[in-house]
Amino acid sequence: GFTQMYAKRLDDQCRVGVKEAETGDVVLPGQVLIAPGGDRHMRVVKVGNQYQVECKAGPKVNGHCPSVDVLFDSVAKVVGNRALGIILTGMGGDGAKGLLAMKEAGAKTIGQDESTCVVYGMPKVAYDLGAVQYQEKLGDIPKRTYSLLNKM
Repeated sequence: GFTQMYAKRLDDQCRVGVKEAETGDVVLPGQVLIAPGGDRHMRVVKVGNQYQVECKAGPKVNGHCPSVDVLFDSVAKVVGNRALGIILTGMGGDGAKGLLAMKEAGAKTIGQDESTCVVYGMPKVAYDLGAVQYQEKLGDIPKRTYSLLNKM
């Protein structure tokens, strides 16, 4: 229930809509979908002309379920160069290989810099792998994001 409560709290405080993702949710501008906790991985799939979310049970990847690598790998395969990936503070390396797959598929990638991370684990592994195109302070990530999106 944590991710559902977390999504609700963010939804109450953010200008964009925030919700815990469910299979079939359509990926839309101005909406944030949070991977549900538990034993389900979140993936992006293409249905017709829409990108949708699929949440399916699966084994742990990098010791996690949901795993960021699973999500990012699906984005690399399905969305390719129309995607933007951002990796923020966190322990371990989950998401680094998936971010690299996104970059190799033509997506733009951003990693949080060490000076603004609580834990410089995930962004460091991604940076060391060569997955991060732009390393930014936390407060500069929105500006870089808008700049990149305006060029896509």
